[in-house]
Amino acid sequence: MATLKPFAALRPKPELAARICELPYDVMSSDEARVMAAGNPLSFLHVSKPEIDLPPGTDLHSAPVYAKGRENFQKLIAEGALAQDQQPCFYLYRQVMGAHAQVGLVAAASCEEYLKNIIKKHELTRPDKEDDRVRHIEALNSQTGPVFLTYKAMAALDAFVAKNIATAPAMDFTAKDGVRHTAWVVGDAAEIKLIEAEFAKIPFLYIADGHHRSAAAGRVYQSRQGAGQSATFLTVIFPHNQMQILPYNRVLKDLHGLTPEALLQKLDAVFVIKPGGSPKPARKHELALFLKGQWHTLHFRPQFAETSDPIEKLDVTLLQKFVLAPMFGIDDPRTSKRINFVGGIRGTAELEKLVNAGEYACAFSMFPTSIEDLMEIADAGGIMPPKSTWFEPKLRDAMFCHLI
Repeated sequence: MATLKPFAALRPKPELAARICELPYDVMSSDEARVMAAGNPLSFLHVSKPEIDLPPGTDLHSAPVYAKGRENFQKLIAEGALAQDQQPCFYLYRQVMGAHAQVGLVAAASCEEYLKNIIKKHELTRPDKEDDRVRHIEALNSQTGPVFLTYKAMAALDAFVAKNIATAPAMDFTAKDGVRHTAWVVGDAAEIKLIEAEFAKIPFLYIADGHHRSAAAGRVYQSRQGAGQSATFLTVIFPHNQMQILPYNRVLKDLHGLTPEALLQKLDAVFVIKPGGSPKPARKHELALFLKGQWHTLHFRPQFAETSDPIEKLDVTLLQKFVLAPMFGIDDPRTSKRINFVGGIRGTAELEKLVNAGEYACAFSMFPTSIEDLMEIADAGGIMPPKSTWFEPKLRDAMFCHLI
């Protein structure tokens, strides 16, 4: 069962939300954050990436960075830009990005259930990134970036959400990138009980995005032995059929000594190749290759995708196993400097730009991993290959903060 609790969120003044709420700390560089926050003292990037207020070149993991984040966080609270609700509530959070809309429940999830794998993972975490999030939580005494969870959709919860989002929202703004963010407060005791009861029927939750944030919350819970509100962590939970996964594309620095013609010849053993195809693959087991100014449609030959193993049949796994390792000599994509990854939000034009500029020799455009694949792998206790999924739209930091 999934144990979810209401909590008294620290939230922005509705009229200031557009100036305060920002993209997650890990989707931009420090330099990009400086530009984004320029001229806006309310930007939450002063809290989530506080190095922007310190001299360039400051060690991102030094004590002054976390201290500056705490100082900036406390200032937003002291000035009334952020204020805590008087009682524990659940919240609904809708995002609209172009034609796509998704509505999630904002709740405090159980750290114990995370540690017991009732909240299932599909990625490995890096100790240094966990350490960073632990220090950030400890410095602020708050979780400010939500973990993005999903569950197998339930009709009763769908109906509850549909009824509530027909009412007047507590917050509604459109960010600079065009994504609209709307929030509702669920404070009625009967509705809170209904949510708790319905989620208690759900056997598992799945982490879509935020493995390091959830791991850090689990560590803080253990070190504090559950004191205060540290036994729970900030989440937004969406039904699986509303999730939007974009591809995570690959760009290669060189052809590993091959000519373009020789590479295509080698690829012909693995794929059925059609020159001049679309830059966007149309289905699973189909890729697109950009090489020498031209797109090629690549479809895995049947024998390469014949497996029931949920990890082995992923396109990112097949590409790594039959192309990147044997043809490009990239045995570990986590550490190789000869490969880079481009989130699908940047589009295939970004792949063409990188190759045409000579920064990379070729690019592979991927078909998105499905949410069903992710859940199947998590259910089997498996770990997905690096850079398998790119979820959009991203949850905004500071829409809801969880004081611990």
